[in-house]
Amino acid sequence: EAKKEITSIPLMFAQLLLTVKPIYDKGEKNVPKYLGVFDKEKIVFVEFYHVWDIINANPFNWKEKPSNVSKNNENVVARCLTPDICNEFHFAKDEKELKRFIKDNFTFNGDTIKLQITKNNFLHVYNRWAAEVRPSIVVSFETLSESDLIDGDFYLADLLSENNVSVKESLKVLLHGTYFQVVEKKCSRLFKEEIRFSDGGKAHARFWNRYVRPPAKEYWNDMIDRRDLLVPQNVREQKGAYFTPQIWVEKSQEYLEKVFGVDWQDEYYIWDCCCGTGNLLVGLTNPDNVWASTLDKPDVEVLNELIDSGRNLLKPHVFQFDFLNDEFVPVSEGGKIPDQLFKIINHPEKQKRLIIYINPPYAEARGEKVGKSNKGGFHLSKIHDKCLSDIGNAAIEMFAQFAARVRYDMPIAKLAMFSKLKYVNAPNFIRFRHFFKAEYKTGFIVLASTFDNVTGSFPIGFLIWDLENGKQFRSIRTDILNNEGHIFGSKKFYTLNKNTQLINDWVKNFSVCKNSIGTIIGPAADFQHQQNIWIIAPNTDSNWFHWQIGKENLIETAIYFALRHCIAHHWIIDRDQFLYPNDNWKRSRKFQNDCLTFTLFHSQNRTQSKDGINHWIPFARKEVKGKDSFESDFMYRFLQERGHFGKAAQAVLDAGKALWTYYHETIRGDASADVNASLYDIRAYFKGRKNGRVNAKSNDAKFNALDTALKDALKALAEEIKPCVYEYGFLME
Repeated sequence: EAKKEITSIPLMFAQLLLTVKPIYDKGEKNVPKYLGVFDKEKIVFVEFYHVWDIINANPFNWKEKPSNVSKNNENVVARCLTPDICNEFHFAKDEKELKRFIKDNFTFNGDTIKLQITKNNFLHVYNRWAAEVRPSIVVSFETLSESDLIDGDFYLADLLSENNVSVKESLKVLLHGTYFQVVEKKCSRLFKEEIRFSDGGKAHARFWNRYVRPPAKEYWNDMIDRRDLLVPQNVREQKGAYFTPQIWVEKSQEYLEKVFGVDWQDEYYIWDCCCGTGNLLVGLTNPDNVWASTLDKPDVEVLNELIDSGRNLLKPHVFQFDFLNDEFVPVSEGGKIPDQLFKIINHPEKQKRLIIYINPPYAEARGEKVGKSNKGGFHLSKIHDKCLSDIGNAAIEMFAQFAARVRYDMPIAKLAMFSKLKYVNAPNFIRFRHFFKAEYKTGFIVLASTFDNVTGSFPIGFLIWDLENGKQFRSIRTDILNNEGHIFGSKKFYTLNKNTQLINDWVKNFSVCKNSIGTIIGPAADFQHQQNIWIIAPNTDSNWFHWQIGKENLIETAIYFALRHCIAHHWIIDRDQFLYPNDNWKRSRKFQNDCLTFTLFHSQNRTQSKDGINHWIPFARKEVKGKDSFESDFMYRFLQERGHFGKAAQAVLDAGKALWTYYHETIRGDASADVNASLYDIRAYFKGRKNGRVNAKSNDAKFNALDTALKDALKALAEEIKPCVYEYGFLME
């Protein structure tokens, strides 16, 4: 988005979003890494994933025209695109920095627009072609069974026939610009006419705009030789469970190629030791180097049926094996592992070229036997017992047990694993990380709910490790993929070690007070527990970590509460840990007052007057025209002692005062109304209750307007607090 005159950044981005959203909705999912705006003074770049919530969830009015953006839409963008995520450069003073940013982030060459087709993604591209192009070809594919033709012949024609004279004699179908021609002698009688496209070639052109063709010459013969693999397979209709979506199967194999080279399937051995019905192996092209084992014998039978139907695996390489319990014994000695795979595992040079490629269960195993109600019915295993002393509580995680056995029995192999990110940064995986020691190569994260049978808004990662070059990793950086498989940012994950202290360790310094005015519940130190942090009645007991709030620790408690709530939960940061801060927060009275104000007016402060004396009223009776005196003026006097409040905090106080004043004006003739009402009580009064629960909305228009104004002011205050969360070390960027 470009402007001739100086224009606000949120306004320009709002116009840009209104422009690109219709294109996105029509199916253009190949989003850029950055969005950019500029005027005559400045240019600003924002990574696309920062606007993801606006495009998919936020209250943005998409009916507006880009030329007439409302203040509401501008404000929505302003709240999301805070200064810390905007890469802003002024032409007059930031020329060097701007050039450096462009050089680091934007490189242009002839191959960046289209994807190269290699022998490794050849089958995946075919699957997409079959879904997008095949339906537009005017031919009855059912009649192909009467000939020697298959669907893949048209795909090979697309790839190779138009300008590659040297391979035409090997093809049964040729592409002539806008139509196909069957040249196979046995079939030409059935297909005498030109075979054209039902849509004039639009789908065909759109598809091939994404890929470079022809492929590199070195792949031509390989692709022709693998013609028998080009048979449409609807993986979701196969028997058995389906856990790894094909989009992530394809992406994982692209990342394996990045690490191990374009010939990785010929130069490395692959073993999926928890293969289920084998969908993680779809797309692999060298069955001689692939092994698949599964716990369940019925899955082996399904895979054998699929092999009979064309699945590119070898039956002797598919076997039943309980990876967490069975011994590594070859078949020739009465065991279950194929002799050839056993030799690879026990030959150092070959084991270095063995890739354990898995998507293990994400369940936990507890007790002697786990029923269906507890995440899947898994038993504790021999590996659990073996690794318990090495990895501690992490041993209850099934995927951790798989990783542990790989480390024990194949210590110089490679591990390419889908899993939760717990083993990278969770506190209870510190011992696991000390034991695991591996060199991180690359990886990506995706939203967990994109996987079948997985719920929740957290990341699942596909990470590639080299166990041979074992080292204690301190952090890793992954690509972030959107639901269509496109990169829209990167994420750094920091590990914790035994010396790392979390925010709840910091709390212990001030968790005691003399006279309680409330109880704060503060469970685990990551974002996934964000909604479980609230303030409730004094002296409440809880199984979760909690402490009492009094005058002695009110500021520290408010800091804890505010920084845990000022940054909205997002699946990308779901596993980020809040840490023990540095001491710089002590020197910023503004930061302390901002956090106190935020805590007083946040909806997770659920103090109510029914629970005893309400010490949380931030105003004097006269300020809000109360009809009677308040039982406690503690919070009012505390605020007066704090002195000056910043602009954003004062805006919240002013909005809160307006709401309190309206409440007391409204209840003046209501003898049953509570003069000591908390903010929670005030909202409940205006919204009413149904079946004991407070309704979502009120019928009082003025209350709704005042409440919205308060919430907007609180969001603006949150933006003031956010940078301090990182500056003072509560979170690592």
